[in-house]
Amino acid sequence: MIQLALASLRSRRTTAILTIAVIAISVALLLAVERVRDQVQSHFANTVSGTDLIVGARTGDVQLLMASVFHIGAMTNNMSWKSYQDLSQRREVKWSIPVSLGDSVGGMPVVATTQAFFQHFHYGEHQSLNLRQGQVFTHVTGAVLGSNAAAKLDKKLGDALIVAHGSGGISFTEHGDHPFTVAGILAPTGTPVDEAIYIPLRGLEQIHGAHHEAEAEHQQHQDKLLSAFSGPPTESISAAFIGLKVKPLALRLQREINTQRGEPLTALLPGLTLQQLWKTLRLFEQALTIVSFMVVLTGLLGMLTSLLASLRERRREMAILRALGAGPGTVFGLLLAEAFLLTLVGTAAGVALIYLLQLSLNGVIQHYFGVILSIHWPSNAEWWRIAIVVVAGFVLSLLPAWRAYRQSLADGLTVKL
Repeated sequence: MIQLALASLRSRRTTAILTIAVIAISVALLLAVERVRDQVQSHFANTVSGTDLIVGARTGDVQLLMASVFHIGAMTNNMSWKSYQDLSQRREVKWSIPVSLGDSVGGMPVVATTQAFFQHFHYGEHQSLNLRQGQVFTHVTGAVLGSNAAAKLDKKLGDALIVAHGSGGISFTEHGDHPFTVAGILAPTGTPVDEAIYIPLRGLEQIHGAHHEAEAEHQQHQDKLLSAFSGPPTESISAAFIGLKVKPLALRLQREINTQRGEPLTALLPGLTLQQLWKTLRLFEQALTIVSFMVVLTGLLGMLTSLLASLRERRREMAILRALGAGPGTVFGLLLAEAFLLTLVGTAAGVALIYLLQLSLNGVIQHYFGVILSIHWPSNAEWWRIAIVVVAGFVLSLLPAWRAYRQSLADGLTVKL
């Protein structure tokens, strides 16, 4: 039966190839949606790892998370350096990272921080930040670039950077009198770290003109190390990343910070807030999945239309098969086998297409969107989608097979032209 179906499809190869192509593209889209959703969710959840609390001025949890981790949006207020020091000196705190936001270079966000960021910030499965080239914050004017930032700005070690006040591509004032120099470039992480430019907190204060004495000292001694400066590096920061000695203390410390008297602050648990934020995006995720299933259904309906349209032209073929001894059941099985083969080959071609697209476009996707789509064997969810497509193709093929069966019974050897 399979050989007969293959011979029949070869005789109509143009229609068969087009049907397979439509099904392949539909299946590739369906799998692409699932693969992108899975990778984006994993990328989303692994953006920050090992940080127990993120603390900033009083605001919403999502706003604080988006600004401090994803560099999206802006903080409406800052927390004082004194509050940060009081927090970092608590006995529960193992390490802390101050960050100050609100500046940019060529539309790329600038994050002012300390060397603690490169020592304690982790992503993914507790992976540390690694330098691809150069060094970290050896001088006040030394900047470290994320991998994508370096590529998009076309900067290399030793190049100058002009920091502008303002973020999100909107710059109000360029600080041309205080250029920074690219001192290091980070290895790719697949997180928002790749999109940012990191400068010392003292360097940020100098370009904002907050510490004139430190600025004068810097002009006289360009090569002095950061450790040579005394006093607080800044008056206020945007947020702080906190790591605790004992992880279960995070909830208690969060409650204390959110309810303390004095400067109003907000503390959030990054993992919990990331999960809540992803849930708000689930509606769009489900809508995209529904659309991809509709595309697959459209491809299968195209196959069904092709088979039904060809039945009238193939009535002579069916009559000849009957004359050669084929029963109505054989005719039924032939149409069923043809549709099943088209669905199976189209689905396999769709799976191959998604891997081909990943191999050819992964670099482009990572460069423009910062998402790394890992190439792996189909997941359980993808196998289920493949199975649904094959079963749906089989079910839809019952209609043309039944019609061919009925026509073969009615026609016998008399062909109605």
